[in-house]
Amino acid sequence: MATLLSVAGCNKVLDQPILGTYEASKYFNSLANAKAAVNAAYVPLNFGDAFANQLWVLTDVASDDAVKGGLPGDQAHIDDINNFNILTSNAAVEGVWGRYYDGISKANFVIQGLTADNQVVPDADKATIVGQAKFLRAYYYFILTNCYGDIPLRLEVATADNLGSPAVAQTQIYAQIEKDCNEAADALPANWTGADQGRATKGAALALLAKTYLFEKKYDEAAITAEQVEALGYQLTQLYTDNFNAKTENNTEVIFAVQHVAGLSPKQGSGLNQAFAPRGALNGYGFFQPTQSLVDNFEQSPDGVADPRLDYTVARESHPYFDSAFDPSWTATGYLTKKQIQPLSEIPVSTKGDADLNTEVLRFADVLLIKAEALNEAGKSAQALVPLNEVRKRARESYIYDTSLGDGTIPAGLLPDITTTDQADLRAIIRRERRSELALEFGRFFDIIRYGSAYATNALRDIPNFNYEQNKFFPIPESERQTNKLLGR
Repeated sequence: MATLLSVAGCNKVLDQPILGTYEASKYFNSLANAKAAVNAAYVPLNFGDAFANQLWVLTDVASDDAVKGGLPGDQAHIDDINNFNILTSNAAVEGVWGRYYDGISKANFVIQGLTADNQVVPDADKATIVGQAKFLRAYYYFILTNCYGDIPLRLEVATADNLGSPAVAQTQIYAQIEKDCNEAADALPANWTGADQGRATKGAALALLAKTYLFEKKYDEAAITAEQVEALGYQLTQLYTDNFNAKTENNTEVIFAVQHVAGLSPKQGSGLNQAFAPRGALNGYGFFQPTQSLVDNFEQSPDGVADPRLDYTVARESHPYFDSAFDPSWTATGYLTKKQIQPLSEIPVSTKGDADLNTEVLRFADVLLIKAEALNEAGKSAQALVPLNEVRKRARESYIYDTSLGDGTIPAGLLPDITTTDQADLRAIIRRERRSELALEFGRFFDIIRYGSAYATNALRDIPNFNYEQNKFFPIPESERQTNKLLGR
């Protein structure tokens, strides 16, 4: 695993021995080895193969935002997710579990091996390397516990003696995420430069911590931590689309993103581009098609002008699909995703499945909406309006800064500032805003579930077989139960 460099900003490959042949205590005998080890811990984030990292299936296809798409019968296990007919052997359920626990294993190798008494690696480097590993471990656990609920907590490198691990309560997983994020925030710099750009930062650790607090309903802590992220100087980009354009990625809004670089060997470009693009002349596979429900979530002005984020997010009839005319035969729902897509003309190597476009994990708009929700739930609804309206202001001002939208005039009544301080009304508004702002960014199902049974049952009312208590978490894979006898049957 050490042969792969980080997908977080490093564009070369190191010729290093395989870590599995070394004891951790013996491996960390140079700074180069330490960097190689943490670089390997970033690798499971990569979407080089959309069907090897199926996070998009469990987070958005399972939700009301997208359906499988593709050809009938192709990747049938995704239809099973779509219809909540989910076996413990489902390939997406198996794949996400294995991939993200692999990330934890690689992070544990760094944390356990690069100990305080290591005299070879300079202390400053040691701190930032371990800090990155703790952030990555926290992120992998955040994904896993929100996918599977109560899961094993593994904090040491797996050996023949400790392969069995019982599932622990989600509260215990969250406590470890909090601990790792706090320690990572203390150790990591606010910024990286040069070839290190894209590595985990203090802001990434704090943003993940704020999100974790929100999911735990620790609203005061979530709001305070979101403010700490704000204090680091992140800013919304002028245009929403700057976050989904390879020419403007790693901008002032990006807190943490999976760094995809085209044309490298081993491959580090994005495979989502080909998986989600339409079949036919554009050489895609046609997966991940947005729903009418998602389209209807976007607001309109009184004259019927849509929230500009709709057409930045979703391709539809009578609107161009990048540099091609939209063809309704491309999609069963009438829509295609535009996020995660890079036109072939912009890909340096002109290979559809090796795109140069990053995948957003944490961005400042998310932090603002975390703050707005936390303040409202904490009974501070008037204060919640400030971050909420900041997000809405950027969206409507696209009409000023995007010349393709018209004459620079904001349509009357489009995305006005919210003024209500009624907690229940504002809760519904924030939830709708979050869905529009973060649509198709691999997080909707987590939000649906954490909002509770009534919300989830209504949101997924048209999806066959959904039952909140039975389906709020995906089943622990059968392969894991066979290997880890402490999980039971």
